[in-house]
Amino acid sequence: MLYNKFSSYLKNKYGTKVYKLPLNLPVTCPNRDGKISDKGCIFCGEEGAGFENLPNCLGIKEQLKLNSKYIGANYNSDKFIAYFQNYTNTYLSLPDFKRYISEALAENIVALYISTRPDCIRESYLDFLKEIKTSKGVDIVIELGLQTVNYHTLRLLNRGHLLAEFIDAVLAVKSYGLESCAHYILDLPMDSLEDVIEGARILSALGVNQVKCHSLYILKGTTLGEMYEREEIQPLSLEEYIDRAVSFLEYLNPSIVVQRLMGRAPKERTLFCNWGMSWWKIHDLIEKKMTEEGSYQGKRFDYLNGSALT
Repeated sequence: MLYNKFSSYLKNKYGTKVYKLPLNLPVTCPNRDGKISDKGCIFCGEEGAGFENLPNCLGIKEQLKLNSKYIGANYNSDKFIAYFQNYTNTYLSLPDFKRYISEALAENIVALYISTRPDCIRESYLDFLKEIKTSKGVDIVIELGLQTVNYHTLRLLNRGHLLAEFIDAVLAVKSYGLESCAHYILDLPMDSLEDVIEGARILSALGVNQVKCHSLYILKGTTLGEMYEREEIQPLSLEEYIDRAVSFLEYLNPSIVVQRLMGRAPKERTLFCNWGMSWWKIHDLIEKKMTEEGSYQGKRFDYLNGSALT
């Protein structure tokens, strides 16, 4: 096995194919509404990460029904993950958060995946999620946007948090018996290959359960888009992305589940995305390089537990 694939993990855990059902809540982000900043991350578009989501004016049960009908019919599945995907879901008021989470607990939902920011993790929300996990028997994964471990780059991206907040969030989530997933952009031009490798090492040391790798895409109308049009930044080459992805996996704890190796973006709004190639072709190129070089996830995972002394 080249790496710990999400699809295989889900099938082994739940005994069948399981797919995410994206949910879109009427919530924003403290990095957009003025709490931290009103500018947002330099790469983030107006719709956040949920460009394929149903409108948030639809209720949770209706979104689940529509998405499960479409995805279940197309992928022959009857078990699903309710994925609270867009913006910062734990930025909701606690009563609203409890209501939306409770509405997602349908019979065919085996897990809840909740996207948020590392600086928006609070004990009262974790208390509630732990109670839900225990009483309803569903798995809960908190997806945390990190993007890079280089704190200089975090500032350039206008993330509004640094590495300490991410570390604190992962440790808090773990202390409540919940799982964590880190989002990571592998080809930020501001980062070096060494930054990417250190990212894999830090995620492994923290005991993150899952990781979702992203390639950098550049949207029109964003600060990053304006920088790209002024030629202030230059995307890395496809070859560099593949090299970084392989190196990242080699240093990553093999027990960490890899949700994906690539991201996607709305074509009509992008200035740059995946070198004009489909995500699955790039995915195949990564696997091809790993096979040819005898590479695999965890090949260089030999740096924890005092290994320098052995």
